[in-house]
Amino acid sequence: MPVVFVHQGPSLDQEKYDEIVRRLTGGKSRLESPSDWPVEGLLVHAAGQGAQGFRVVDVWESEEACNRFGELLMPVLQEIGIDDAPELYPAHAFVSA
Repeated sequence: MPVVFVHQGPSLDQEKYDEIVRRLTGGKSRLESPSDWPVEGLLVHAAGQGAQGFRVVDVWESEEACNRFGELLMPVLQEIGIDDAPELYPAHAFVSA
């Protein structure tokens, strides 16, 4: 079952997001395809500045795939000072083009 991963909060901004991308991809400045991720299972990724702050939204094929990613992501978040906890929940519906 797909799961939705949402990360937003006062300690997450575009500059820190870009640093996360560099650290998780071995130096890439942009994420361009699911193969850029360090683990398999990503279905959708979007990130951008909204009225409530910078937000990252992923859809993963399963909670297990998301957790594998989280094992790599969480230490990076701690290193760069992001302490806002991400939200994870089952997708009620998922449609892709």
